[in-house]
Amino acid sequence: MAKPAKTYVCSACGSVFPKWAGRCEACGEWNTLEEQIVPKALPGGLKDGARQAGKIEFVGLEGISPPPPRVPTTIAEFDRVLGGGLVPASVVLVGGDPGIGKSTLLLQAGAALGRAGREVVYISGEESVDQIRLRARRLGLTQSPMHLAAATQLGDILASLAQFPKAALVVIDSIQTMWTEGVDSAPGSVTQVRAAAFELIRAAKTQGFALMLVGHVTKEGNIAGPRVLEHMVDVVLHFEGDRGHQFRILRGIKNRFGATDEIGVFEMTGSGLSEVANPSALFLAERRGNVSGSAVFAGLEGSRPVLVEIQVLLAPNPGGSPRRSVIGWDSGRLSMLLAVLETRCGLKLAMNDVYLNVAGGLRVGEPAADLAVAAALISAASDVPTSPEMVFFGEVGLSGELRQVAQTELRLKEAAKLGFARAAAPKRVAGGTAKISVPKSLGLVEIGHLTDLVGIIAAGVKPGRNEEN
Repeated sequence: MAKPAKTYVCSACGSVFPKWAGRCEACGEWNTLEEQIVPKALPGGLKDGARQAGKIEFVGLEGISPPPPRVPTTIAEFDRVLGGGLVPASVVLVGGDPGIGKSTLLLQAGAALGRAGREVVYISGEESVDQIRLRARRLGLTQSPMHLAAATQLGDILASLAQFPKAALVVIDSIQTMWTEGVDSAPGSVTQVRAAAFELIRAAKTQGFALMLVGHVTKEGNIAGPRVLEHMVDVVLHFEGDRGHQFRILRGIKNRFGATDEIGVFEMTGSGLSEVANPSALFLAERRGNVSGSAVFAGLEGSRPVLVEIQVLLAPNPGGSPRRSVIGWDSGRLSMLLAVLETRCGLKLAMNDVYLNVAGGLRVGEPAADLAVAAALISAASDVPTSPEMVFFGEVGLSGELRQVAQTELRLKEAAKLGFARAAAPKRVAGGTAKISVPKSLGLVEIGHLTDLVGIIAAGVKPGRNEEN
């Protein structure tokens, strides 16, 4: 009897190879090739020539297509990240660390839709129905109408979904536990995840319900399974946060129906996840303005301005191997800023351990945080606190110059709303963009080079508006 043919599929990019190797030649990732049995026939028993070739219809770019309808979940932070609510026949993939609150969030969203009169189906492959009921009882959701089931066999799930033609939302928790008899591999493998996702997505597009898939993550924080899974779905959301912190950040990575990089902020409480309508005030609630090494960054997450505290601690290390520890920011960008401050501003930081933390558990990725981090570093090095009434934002170049960033007015309005009196920002270029509208209660300090920032922190900023350096 002939042995079944085997191939090896890269879980990162989906490339297929005839033999195993430690490194994928297509994407360069290590230890991502997984064994796969080649099926003897095409899926579903199809054979070449079994279907008559047809013609597809082509249309032009003219014409007006209405925007997709939305089904609000009534959870404002969730709807913000989705772009206004769930789109019928769309597919949402939610990833996050174990225990971060993915199942809790989707159970709360499903219960909210159920209370609004929508039909919701929740299928779990990881928990029993009794476990889901216990969580619902703890969250106070037992009176919310919802159809629960515990199943992993894909054929049974697809057959059962046909009895809910008016379903608005179907939740699968999680896609890695689903399996089909037509694929000869274990649940969670690249082949099983891809096949199960394809069939569930096809059912969602055919029956018109919104599908939410929970995805496991790897130790690197990426969604487990083939990378093609993220390309197949319409929306990819990452649930972030430290389990030691009460804050949870729902971040949009991909969204075919709305803006990406939007965030929703939640607080984990004993009764589940509660929305945080004003995250800036919450992130700054425990801030002490008279401590050196601290600066407030006026950031932007998607279309939402967020103010967050940047904390820096310098500790002498005469051993010659200084440590750089970063939480919530890019360590490579910190190394660049340290080099610029040493070379362009004359600060001696090479013999110090540097610890940087973004307070509240938020991860900042935009270059506009450069100026706030530089202010915290200068403050820690000089042991002079930054002004408690000032916020910072701006990108730093390798020569120490400050560069403009997007959405300056939004950042200034958020700072003024929270009671800050001044904002340090890059100097506007003559003949550049239109004049920026500065709130009357806010003084704008325009900085052209990091050396100006050193002088501002060392001497302090006197009250006034639209000061230039």
